[in-house]
This record gives sequence, C-alpha cells and structure tokens, in this order.
Amino acid sequence: MSARAGTDPIIPRKARVRRRWCETPGVFTLDLALDDGPGNDFAFAPGQFNMLTVFGVGEVPISISGDPSDTSSLLHTVRDVGAVTHALNGLEPGAVLGLRGPFGAGWPLDEARGWDVVILAGGLGLAPLRPALHGLLAERERFGSIELLYGARGPDDILFGRELEGWRHRLDLNVEVTVDHAPAAWRGHVGVVTTLFARAGFDAPDTIAFVCGPEVMMRFAIKALEDAGVGREAIYLSMERNMKCAVGFCGHCQFGPAFVCRDGPVLRYDQVSDLLALKEF
Repeated sequence: MSARAGTDPIIPRKARVRRRWCETPGVFTLDLALDDGPGNDFAFAPGQFNMLTVFGVGEVPISISGDPSDTSSLLHTVRDVGAVTHALNGLEPGAVLGLRGPFGAGWPLDEARGWDVVILAGGLGLAPLRPALHGLLAERERFGSIELLYGARGPDDILFGRELEGWRHRLDLNVEVTVDHAPAAWRGHVGVVTTLFARAGFDAPDTIAFVCGPEVMMRFAIKALEDAGVGREAIYLSMERNMKCAVGFCGHCQFGPAFVCRDGPVLRYDQVSDLLALKEF
C-alpha cells in the first residue's frame, strides 16, 4: 500500500497538530489531523510510515504508532534526535506541517492467521509494532498465542506504560518487559530482551515473529528466535535506513536489491539475512 489514491506521493498534504505529549525522556507523540476537508479519515496498514515535513526545516520518515481501527486519531511517536524531529517536538496544537503517506509494506497480519505470534520490541521499536498488536487483538480468535516481549534501557524509557499495564491484565496475551539497567526500587526483570524467551509460551515451528528495535538488538533477537526453532521465513523485521523520498526514486535507502521505503520497511528475514550483516550506511 502506498499514498492514498488520487494524491501525489511527492506533494505533502497539510496536517495540523491536535495534541502533543511526552512519552519518555526525549520521546514524544504527535496526534495529527489532515486539513483537506471532510472525508479524510486516514487508512493505513500496521507497520507503514509517513513522511512529516516541518516547513523551512526538513522532512523525516516516522512510523505510524496508533490503532489502525481508530479513525479519530493519527499518532506518530518520535525521538527528538535531530533538527527536524526537534522542530516537531516544538509544535503546539494547531501548528501546520506537511504529511506524505502512508508508505511501505507493513506487518503480515493475514499471513499470521492460525500461527502463534511473537512480537519482539526494543526501545522505540515498540511504536511501529503497536499498530500490529492492536490489529492482532482486534481479531484475537484468528491467532494462536500472542507474546509481547519488550526491552528498554531503563524503567523511565518504557513506552506506553499505561497501555502495557492494561495489556498485562488480558488473559489472551502474554506481556513481558525487561530493562537493561534499573535502580534498586525496580521490581521488574533486568536483562536484554532475549532473556524473556524463558517466560514466553510459543510453539516455535508454528510461530511467526515480528521484530523491531535497534539493529544490534534485532540481530541478537533473530539469532535467539532461530536457536529456538523459528524458521527464517517466519521472521519479519522493520528496517528504517536512510529513507528520504519514500517512493524509491532517490536510492538513499537501497538495501541490496530492495528499497526500504518501497519494499519495506517490513522485510522477511530470509530475504535480507545476508544484507543485515552490513553496517548502516
């Protein structure tokens, strides 16, 4: 799926900030509304991204982090790490920005029907996986066990804490959270995200895995999944390397024969395993 039919994928549509709030130190969420008249409900597939433009500053690719079925909001969760994201963090309600999208291939929820599903997220990687989890839970009866294994640097870096707590109370979903480092008062798990495998209950030969996080985390997570018996063809990861144009024209995000913006950002591991060993460019 690409930009909405009838729109030019190169020309930004005008959007306005409805709300902005802090998630964790240095990470914030923007709730946007399109400004091009009635009937502009924004449809997207879990795992897709938009290009957000701060006029006079620049453009940046940001994964959509909300519930695909909730047309009352359009959420993007962003880390403040550069000029454009810093400018986004300074936008107040009512501010105007540009939006192109949605772009890219998303998480394969249809292919996951009938399978156990493991969602492995590291840090901000939970944001592009959050729509997938909403999609899985919306059709819960179509899937086997669902495991959410999430790792953050520390307790203050845990995203969507209130929502995670709500998911923990569901009987049809197993949520496990770990942090790399924690103060003495922390009562949760400490360790890298792969240490949570011992707490998960999935049948590896019948499991499909969705992985997103820092690339070093994804490499270790993929190895742990393979060691557990999950097939390479059943592991999907989200890559976000150097996307610029979002339509495969500029070549900045070329990843071997694939373009991350056009063929990804969600890619099947057996198709890109050799390329994942390359350092970011």
